[in-house]
Amino acid sequence: QVQLAESGGGLVQAGGSLRLSCAASGRTFSSSSFGWFRQVPGMDLAFVSHINWSGHNTNYADSVKGRFTISRDNAKNMVYLQMNSLKPEDTAVYYCAAVPLGYYCSGFGCRSPDEYDYWGQGTQVTVSS
Repeated sequence: QVQLAESGGGLVQAGGSLRLSCAASGRTFSSSSFGWFRQVPGMDLAFVSHINWSGHNTNYADSVKGRFTISRDNAKNMVYLQMNSLKPEDTAVYYCAAVPLGYYCSGFGCRSPDEYDYWGQGTQVTVSS
């Protein structure tokens, strides 16, 4: 069993920044890879970013590349998503998710929700224009 808890969402003006945090427990954190997804009402989950177990391999959706940065702190069992230059179209509920132990993600990262087995409750990010 894995517990994931996101925090850090909120309301920000366009051009602003937010840092999302994901606290993980219940699994060997340093052996796990994680991803961030987002969802707008009525739409499917959309891949945002993925980070491998070591933090040396990161991947991003084209829509956020150059603006968002994923990172992890294995000593604190935390995953972060730094979001800069936010746009109104970034408005969504953001979810942290964990890849099953031993599951292989390609060099492009795990980009499908089906490749993840545990999810957090989500945190709302609203970007005003």
